[in-house]
Amino acid sequence: MRYLLAMPFLREPSHILLLLLVVIILFGAKRLPDSARSLGRSLRIFKSEMKDMKNDDKNENKDDTDGSAAR
Repeated sequence: MRYLLAMPFLREPSHILLLLLVVIILFGAKRLPDSARSLGRSLRIFKSEMKDMKNDDKNENKDDTDGSAAR
């Protein structure tokens, strides 16, 4: 309910269609697929970097626990 109150202008499907039509007119049908493709690539890179950071954190924690137990 709170989400709907934050965006009162997108309550009906006709509003969303109108917004999509305006975006297509402004950016053109040719640029939209290119923009979506580059956004997808950026999200893929971001996702892989986040995964690498999580793996690095796990490896550091594992090294810390192994190092302290050996002492």
